[in-house]
Amino acid sequence: MSIAEAYDIPVSPLVPPSPPRAPENMTVFGRIKAIRESPIGMWGQRAYEEDIIQGRFLGRSSFILNAPDAIKHVLVDNYENYTRTPVSFRVLRPILGQGLLIAEGRAWKHQRRTLAPAFTPRAVMTLVPHMLAATDETVAKLRAASNAPVDLREAMQRMTLEIAGRTMFSFGMERHGATLRDFVMEYGEHLARPNFLDLLLPLSWPSPQDLSRARFRKRWTAFVGMLMAERRAAGKKAGAPARDLFDLMGEARDPETGQAFTDDQLGDQVATMILAGHETTATALFWALYLLALDPATQEELAREVQGATASGALDLDRLKFTRAVMDETMRLYPPAFLIARAAAGPDTIAGLPIKKKDVILIAPWILHRHEKFWRDPNAFIPSRFMTGTPPDRFAYLPFGVGPRVCIGAHFALVEATLALAKMIGTFRVTLVNKEPVKPIGVVTTQPDRSPMFCITAR
Repeated sequence: MSIAEAYDIPVSPLVPPSPPRAPENMTVFGRIKAIRESPIGMWGQRAYEEDIIQGRFLGRSSFILNAPDAIKHVLVDNYENYTRTPVSFRVLRPILGQGLLIAEGRAWKHQRRTLAPAFTPRAVMTLVPHMLAATDETVAKLRAASNAPVDLREAMQRMTLEIAGRTMFSFGMERHGATLRDFVMEYGEHLARPNFLDLLLPLSWPSPQDLSRARFRKRWTAFVGMLMAERRAAGKKAGAPARDLFDLMGEARDPETGQAFTDDQLGDQVATMILAGHETTATALFWALYLLALDPATQEELAREVQGATASGALDLDRLKFTRAVMDETMRLYPPAFLIARAAAGPDTIAGLPIKKKDVILIAPWILHRHEKFWRDPNAFIPSRFMTGTPPDRFAYLPFGVGPRVCIGAHFALVEATLALAKMIGTFRVTLVNKEPVKPIGVVTTQPDRSPMFCITAR
């Protein structure tokens, strides 16, 4: 029973702020501006109602897919025919290199096979102590600052970065965290937003922005190499089991070829896991805390579950059902990857529609997760929708993608986020300093347009 039910308080579902939907007659230049500022603002109401939207953009046919069968065809049945778009490569390759997230073809298959053992549920559970230690330290620091306004987005970024450092290297990020955050902020603010020439030019023609990205990559890879050298200098006892992801990835071998990662490949995997892991989880946790601050009854229900799932100071992850539902609903409303863009490598047919080589296929979790065909009150925050025992259609709820290229770290991220949210809300009551709306924008991930200040008080 919720707080509202206990006291017979009528409560309407929370509908958090979101960007206005685009006019259906948006011009090409309006779309280019939206892509640069925040792509989630370029879709009109039709996209949230129809199965497939066909259009043209910069001389290419484009298709927005909302039909589960069509999505399955592109991401599962014929996924090898659909590659990342040129603009995706431009934006992601300088910071992720040839890592798993953007590798294609045989290189991707080798990486996926080689990394898979490091991300099984059993392997992830060996990393939970790293997660809990960093989370407990964050809670202790926040408790010391209790009753003072706090930037919980920054706190979550620091915490998930610390978790990423410890699970990857077995050492904290005290000395390197600020530098790593500076790299992430620099890239996000100045280089991650595509401009007109990024969209127009073939991938083989560098844009002015690409030259800046190349200079960034040189500094970034040197920094990642330094982290790897420091971890190697710490060594590992002969015969001892792997103690972190770096050990697991270093020892990993392709089960078909026996190949290990080269040093450059390992560096790209390290960059991918640290960046994709810490930034997306930090952002998901921020949105969860923001939603709970707007919805005190749900926050109290979660706190009560945490109290019942704690014994001798230890959390029982299996009993955090509602906490997990809150994270699931948060990622429905604010999917970490708001858009999956693919280019057809060859002709195909989708839902009876002819697809030509280089046509652009858009599968937008931002749209799918708010589509009126799949969700009751699609814009409302209702965690209980994930407590019914009937999971949503696997091709209508894609917080981690789906198919062969589903996020390899999905289980890791869910365990980390569920434990961290439980620790935070089990320790603090979270409110907002002011009610000015925070709106989502799409810049690689679904980010807030500003970092609001929170008040936290000890329970």
